[in-house]
Amino acid sequence: MLKSLMDLDRDVFVYLNSLGSEFFDPLWEIITRQTSWIPVFALIAYLTFKRLGWRHALLVVGMVAVLLALTDQTTNLFKNSFQRLRPGNNPEIAGIIRAIQHRRSFSFISGHASNSMAVAFFLYKVLRPYLKYMGFFFLWPLIFAYSRIYLGLHYPGDILLGYAWGLFTGWLVLRLYVYLRNRFFPKQKENLDNPTNSEAVTNGE
Repeated sequence: MLKSLMDLDRDVFVYLNSLGSEFFDPLWEIITRQTSWIPVFALIAYLTFKRLGWRHALLVVGMVAVLLALTDQTTNLFKNSFQRLRPGNNPEIAGIIRAIQHRRSFSFISGHASNSMAVAFFLYKVLRPYLKYMGFFFLWPLIFAYSRIYLGLHYPGDILLGYAWGLFTGWLVLRLYVYLRNRFFPKQKENLDNPTNSEAVTNGE
């Protein structure tokens, strides 16, 4: 059963990876860089501080930092425990795929998928009472993680299970955030579970 799933994972990867072309390679190399997304996060940070007030916004930023550290460290544990070779380092398919980038680290699970989904889920749950169209933010982990398949760095299974782990870690940190928010910003405790509440507090209390 496991072998069949891994074979399917490999075959789907080979197909998706083969859809790329040299013309689009530079674009996807830009997309896969975390620094390329700085303008998006700068805008979200600006709106967060504007709508929540600086004290509450600092709590959100701190929770995102905790979340990134948690996903980084745990995905490294997964990689070093399972030691699945990246597609470009797999001798069975290395000669037939488009490995645009190479890494020495292991493949399972995808840190990019875990980090991006965890942050997207957390910020969506926290900011949807304050910012419209936060659902579109989930385009980021979809595009960001697909770049890893395009560049030959991850299998689809690495991405999907990375998403699952990101959702789990995002949920854990969200529970911590809710506890701290309710303790230090009690006037806003209804907003997370009631996105239709139009009386979101914006003065930082």
